[in-house]
Amino acid sequence: MSALHRFCTAYLNCTLLLLSYAFLYAQPPLQRSSDRITIEGIYTGQYRHIAAQPFTQWLANGSLVLFDIRKPAHERAYELLNPESGKRSPMFDMSKARASFQALRGTDIIPLLNFNKQGTFAFVEDDSVLLVLSVQTAEFILIAHGIKEETTRFSPDGQKLAYVKSNDIYVYDLLQQAETRITTSGSTTLLNGTHSWVYWEEVFDREDRGYVWSPDSRALAYYQTDESMVSQIIFPDVQPAVPANITQRYPKAGGTNPTVRVGIVELDRPQHTTWLDVTAGITPQTEYLIRIQWLPNSAYLAVQTMPRDQRELHIFLAERRTGKLTHLHTERDSAWVNLHDDLYFFRDGKRFLLASERTGYNHLYLYTFDGKGTARLLNAVTRGSWSVGEARGHAIHAVDESKELVYFKANEQSSMERHLYVIKLDGSGMKRLSQEAGAHSIEFNDAATYYTDSYSNVTTPPALRLHSADGRRIQELAPANTHAAASYNLRYPRLFTVQVDADFRMPMQILTPHNFDSTQRYPVIIYVYGGPSAPNVVNMWQSDVYYSQVLAHAGFVVVKMDNRSAAAISKRFENTCARYLAGSSELQDILAGVQWLKQQRYVDSTRIGIWGWSFGGAMTLQAMTHSRAFKAGIAVAAPTDWRFYDTKYTEAYMKTPYDNPDGYNTTNVNALAHQLHGRLFLVHGTYDDNVHPQNVWNFINALIRAQKHFDLMIYPMRKHGISDPPARIHLYNAMVEFWKKNL
Repeated sequence: MSALHRFCTAYLNCTLLLLSYAFLYAQPPLQRSSDRITIEGIYTGQYRHIAAQPFTQWLANGSLVLFDIRKPAHERAYELLNPESGKRSPMFDMSKARASFQALRGTDIIPLLNFNKQGTFAFVEDDSVLLVLSVQTAEFILIAHGIKEETTRFSPDGQKLAYVKSNDIYVYDLLQQAETRITTSGSTTLLNGTHSWVYWEEVFDREDRGYVWSPDSRALAYYQTDESMVSQIIFPDVQPAVPANITQRYPKAGGTNPTVRVGIVELDRPQHTTWLDVTAGITPQTEYLIRIQWLPNSAYLAVQTMPRDQRELHIFLAERRTGKLTHLHTERDSAWVNLHDDLYFFRDGKRFLLASERTGYNHLYLYTFDGKGTARLLNAVTRGSWSVGEARGHAIHAVDESKELVYFKANEQSSMERHLYVIKLDGSGMKRLSQEAGAHSIEFNDAATYYTDSYSNVTTPPALRLHSADGRRIQELAPANTHAAASYNLRYPRLFTVQVDADFRMPMQILTPHNFDSTQRYPVIIYVYGGPSAPNVVNMWQSDVYYSQVLAHAGFVVVKMDNRSAAAISKRFENTCARYLAGSSELQDILAGVQWLKQQRYVDSTRIGIWGWSFGGAMTLQAMTHSRAFKAGIAVAAPTDWRFYDTKYTEAYMKTPYDNPDGYNTTNVNALAHQLHGRLFLVHGTYDDNVHPQNVWNFINALIRAQKHFDLMIYPMRKHGISDPPARIHLYNAMVEFWKKNL
């Protein structure tokens, strides 16, 4: 996945995530049935209890760790749930753990713990300090200072921790209480076991996956990145009197990428690395090392690579001892190959499962291999005019090898729903396990005998349930808080589809105002994202339901729609945006949705607004410079020229500026500012390290030259999400006022 196509999901869930973490440290708020949803209430956590759920983690023995953040802070404790008996028991003495943490960190509020699979130790990263809890003694010890957060991983045997400090890898032996430095070459531009920005953002979906433990816990495979040749971006701070400059290594479209290689280091031979040669004999040349994955026997490492144009994905097997590579499989697509983690190797060492979009739909395929040559396809496991997985990847949730079963997610019911299925490896006996209409977030235990299901839909807040592998509900761990939702008199959207052409029915949703009267005409606000395979219209509890209430109370109809390349229906639809990203193919679908709206008797066709964030901002600018359908619009953190965005994301869809000059020129809204129609509100953070501020500065310059007036809000030193509560409150209130004034 990548930053821009993912940002619609990030936007929908940002409030929920921010307030879930706020909930971790706060008391449940008081409720008053007369309360009306406010912007201040959203971003101070007043409504967090509606969708809050316990944190969970499966252990290797099949027990489920539960931590219920819905309780008052000092009543929360970690529990173990036995799924067979349904009984819960305290995991350790929480009061003793709080006292231990207080002695080390000066507070008894413990951040969320990450347990090893054995349930014997847990770690917490707190302001670059790494601490470990012994579950047996309920006491913390301080392991290391200056770690790079989100790089800590337990070894599979649970006895060691790896982490990154100053761009080098370290391993701490929990039994011996000893630290070993694994690499020594780390510097500001040479990164060991951690990623450069473009890999972190675009290849690994904002996860720092710079190394992988071998299953036997005796070796690490890791990335080494040299980004010294990558262009630097400078962000001037606002402090001190002579402001400091912050630099970022960021490869622009057509520019030089960081040089990346993969090595294997044995823990009994630290600082000696066996490097893999993943370029030998491959045409076109390897540009990206996109995944590394150990096989269950620890003897081989699977390595996935891509050339610069991203039309191919190669899978190799690397022998652990020598680093020798054997080609296993190649995926191809006429436009680009999407990244995913749906590659599963069986313990027999002879078979693997792989997701592929080769038919135009994402499906699972079973292969056999002997390690000496190309893999051989045995059969398609799933098939049909629907796709497995979420909007991108994460289709395979569990495999029961003894029963030859695979459990997977799919949109077989509807592109707007996410359900769990089971099927035999030969492709027979497919069955849907999740029954309620909506979206189901699934986590299986290691044995594929039980799973948790976090279920919701647009009218039902999340509920957390425990199921057996056959789909039978065992226990409701956290019921949906429908009472809390009802106490605020929330209005809910209606989901439906609109026929755009013979091929495509576009998913849409509408939320009508409070005290709605179908004989009256109302102004409309359309939220759009539009990026490749990044749907907005999903039958799940949408965290922006709270902001939508504010707009509905102000008398607006609130609409979302997913153009065909965004709807995650098929790769065939997704490929329609190739070479002209945020261009005419996406816009024509949006305009078809607008035309449908204008035909509704309750819509005032002269008062239609559009807005979006990130890719949605780009779509907003395209809509307002290529049509006269919108009276007003808001573009937050919008790309204005794809030459300003990064290599990996941009070139997947657009290729390089050298290869596709017409695509870059056609979609460059900076050259079309003179065509702006309607009142525009531009918003950007000055420390946006994703969509750089040069995007908005260039568009502003073009608007000035064209004598086009506009509104502007700049947020000093805020990044792409403009995420701190004061800024969010300020921004969303400013947007509401803009809509009231201009619609």
